[in-house]
Amino acid sequence: MLTAVRRSPAPARLALAVAAASLAPMAQAAFIEDSSATLQTHNIYLNRDFREGSGQSKREEWTQGFILDVQSGFTEGTVGVGLDALGMLGVKLDSGGGRAGTDLLPVHDDGSTPDEFSRLGLTAKAKIGETELRYGTHLPEMPIANASDSRTLPQLFEGTTLMSTDIDGLTLIGGRFDKAIDRASTDSQDLQLNNKNSRFDSSAEADHLTFAGAEYRFSERFTGAYYTSELDDIYRQHFFNLLAVQPLGEQSSLSADLRLMISDDTGAANGGEIDNQAWNGMLGYSLGGHKFSLGYQQMRGDTGYAYIDGSNPYLVNFVQINDFANADERSWQARYDYNFAAMGIPGLTFLTRYVSGDNAEYSGGNNGSEWERDFEFKYVVQSGPLKNVALRWRNAMYRSDFARDADENRLIVSYSLPIW
Repeated sequence: MLTAVRRSPAPARLALAVAAASLAPMAQAAFIEDSSATLQTHNIYLNRDFREGSGQSKREEWTQGFILDVQSGFTEGTVGVGLDALGMLGVKLDSGGGRAGTDLLPVHDDGSTPDEFSRLGLTAKAKIGETELRYGTHLPEMPIANASDSRTLPQLFEGTTLMSTDIDGLTLIGGRFDKAIDRASTDSQDLQLNNKNSRFDSSAEADHLTFAGAEYRFSERFTGAYYTSELDDIYRQHFFNLLAVQPLGEQSSLSADLRLMISDDTGAANGGEIDNQAWNGMLGYSLGGHKFSLGYQQMRGDTGYAYIDGSNPYLVNFVQINDFANADERSWQARYDYNFAAMGIPGLTFLTRYVSGDNAEYSGGNNGSEWERDFEFKYVVQSGPLKNVALRWRNAMYRSDFARDADENRLIVSYSLPIW
């Protein structure tokens, strides 16, 4: 099931108390009593070693991130109101010496990186029944705007969303985003077209993104979704998705995730021609602690896949380094997951995958080929004073005949501490 928008958060019970000061006593009670606060920590070391080509040979940085997420309840009454806030701090542990550019830290014009960087995001909210209006900071997880959270601090969007779950099984959402704050930035910026491998005429900027979507759970085993969006004067998109799971017994099941995104340029077409149909899907088979998956992705049309710069493209073959989304590119994926709980080691998981793409058109050529191999170990401590501390090692190897080869390692230690 797709998650439309992650709720955006805040820094401290004091902020909620101040916001509630003008409310009636009865309203204040729900506003404060239903609030929550969580401190998330994220320590990450990233090393990307370029194996050939000119330019910077290596990117290597180490940071510590803190996210204080405070969410209020809603006041009582027909229309409940509330306020969330998100306080974020990134601290440099190691960088410099020509190794910057991992997106863990901002980079100044002279190539240096700051010792720390921070943000504060506020979101006002109102609710009638199961319909909620939010204005301010968002961390969307929609196919047409999927914020990246794989660095020190996540990408943020600023704007308005309206979501309703009043009808059982149906989620409706619409809204508009006006600005974005990239992962390694403190400033809000105009939304921009991603132009990886010079797929389009330019990395055009847009005034806003408007969108609407619906997800419907037909049954516990079958879900469908449709989204439409328009990045002002750049592109218009339509997204279709079917998710299905079929149990085959107590310990086995089949699953399917089928996706289609249709993109065309619109308005002034400031990014140039955009004409893409991204057909992609993943089939999986689970047995005990094992899961075997096969994926296929085909780019059709005159251009590559279009998405907002800094965000995650919603494609099954978007993996650790690459997205395999150049014009006419076709790619397949083989993936294996294992949950060691089946062997009596709860909390330990493993995945490995191999993605191979060919027939890619790119700036300066065609019939390009590329591949990526990833593996990941993750362990979440199950008990004791370190309970819920997560340790993660991600490794990737990428090779291409039209882009720079790279090897990458990420070491991540994360923890989430409920404050109240």
